[in-house]
Amino acid sequence: MSRLGFLAQRDPEAIEEMDRPDCDPRKLERTYAQFGVVNAVVSGWRRTYASLLRPAFSRDRTNTLLDIGSGGGDVPRAIARWARRDGFRLEVTAIDPDERAHAYASSRPPLPGLSFRRALSAELVAEGAVFDAVASNHVLHHLDPAGFTGFLDDTEQLARRVAVHSDIARHLLAYALFSAGTLPLPGSYIRQDGLTSIRRSYTPGELRSSITDREGWRVRTAVPFINLLVLDPSRRAPRSA
Repeated sequence: MSRLGFLAQRDPEAIEEMDRPDCDPRKLERTYAQFGVVNAVVSGWRRTYASLLRPAFSRDRTNTLLDIGSGGGDVPRAIARWARRDGFRLEVTAIDPDERAHAYASSRPPLPGLSFRRALSAELVAEGAVFDAVASNHVLHHLDPAGFTGFLDDTEQLARRVAVHSDIARHLLAYALFSAGTLPLPGSYIRQDGLTSIRRSYTPGELRSSITDREGWRVRTAVPFINLLVLDPSRRAPRSA
């Protein structure tokens, strides 16, 4: 832990500026617009799609994927494009409870097979919805303990074949690289909130400790400083009737 320096402990009380209801709407829109560039460089979703999501899809039917906390919508858009390019029929449902995120994502040019909805995962559970795959990007560090537990509970109800929750890992080098790499992105909350996100995020060990009592879950590391919390429903005991 000493290698983490001032990041030795999570800072779950830190608040990201874009989460404030009175944040600057122009900066917020620029932040959503810049997410695509940042996630393409930092999050490694192309590799995660190829290694964990694509193997769950079938060419013989229409597949379904739920993206939870979709923000500006760049990750579900990318997944929808990759799947179509790979010859899969995929319907992507992207949800976010924030009306600002939903408005921005919905305002982008439409993409076949992709729909946006303002909703919580618990609402879809209540509706009895089930998807072949469930995914999220940089959601885990936002959740308080009760929210974290509920999020995984919802995922277990919603995912038929696989779930992948990707989040940045807390590490001094990640903090330094992100701080330097986002300097050319002014006029948004990307740099400030990204550094706050790292302070709030988990180490791989902390994330593993959070799932010790859950079947079917495992933690993987992807590109440097990315945690993947992965659910394989086939490894879980059947639910009692």
